[in-house]
Amino acid sequence: MLRRLVLAVPLIFGISLVAFIIANLVPADPTAANLGERAAADPETVAAFRTRWGLDEPIHVQYVTYLGNLLRGDLGTSIRTRRPVADDLGRYLPATVELATAGIVIALAAGVTFGLISAVWRNRPIDFIVRILSLIGVSAPVFWLALVALLVLYLRLRIVPGPGRLDAVLAPPPTVTGMYTIDSLLTGRWDLFRNALHHLILPALVLGAYSTGLIARITRSSMLEVISLEYMTTARSKGLTERQVTIRHGLRNALLPVVTIIGLSYGHLLAGAVLTETIFAWSGIGRYAYDAARSLDFPAIMGVSMLVAIVFVVTNLIVDMLYFVLDPRVRTGEAR
Repeated sequence: MLRRLVLAVPLIFGISLVAFIIANLVPADPTAANLGERAAADPETVAAFRTRWGLDEPIHVQYVTYLGNLLRGDLGTSIRTRRPVADDLGRYLPATVELATAGIVIALAAGVTFGLISAVWRNRPIDFIVRILSLIGVSAPVFWLALVALLVLYLRLRIVPGPGRLDAVLAPPPTVTGMYTIDSLLTGRWDLFRNALHHLILPALVLGAYSTGLIARITRSSMLEVISLEYMTTARSKGLTERQVTIRHGLRNALLPVVTIIGLSYGHLLAGAVLTETIFAWSGIGRYAYDAARSLDFPAIMGVSMLVAIVFVVTNLIVDMLYFVLDPRVRTGEAR
């Protein structure tokens, strides 16, 4: 674990280099994207803008400057908002964490349940239904699912509320964590909690659809492998019911591969929230990244890239620790 923690540092800096190069290779001029048409036609204004944001320096000088600021914890200042990028990320991150956490909880609960049902009733109609739904979840584009869900469940059936984190007539709860569901509970605003939860359900379902399908397929294949092992037969011979054998002995070991992908799935939800947040008017990191990319706001783009990279690294380290706890073979050195 210590070795992986040490290796995470150069990994993050390597990601910063790749992200910086890609951001600067975009064939567009941030000057034209951020200045008006009249100001962009003035050479003095353009020169002052490029000097102010360091765009007149060679790319390697820009990266060294950025790296030096990064080591001091300075992510720079957003060209679009004129605020420190770290402050912007702190402002928008809680909304994305709330959405991604709800998505991964739904994905785990639904994916494991569907995968278990599909494995226990293998080659029966319910198995084929689960496999088809899993395939749709893995294959369908997020923006398509979001638009269809809004069209059917909001516009036609009126089952769920429209885009946004709250109804337009409601004011957000006092900020404690930045997550409306948590803040409304902490401040005792049960009406806001119900409204925020109602708004959270649909985007969380859409965002977690891919992970749900992936977890269901992995759980099914892992359960099919576990069911045929000798210790399952031994458990049955002891007189345990089929439910006890399946849940207590089978599912516990079948979930080890699922734990392995939790980190990747959670990072995917955070990084993949761009389209979901844009369609559902969810003011989180995804929407902030979209606005930054549209205006070629390089400091903001880099800030989001570094945040997502750190989330991926940290969540995978946590998953490694959980795997160490759950799998005795890792502790004894039998699994490599």
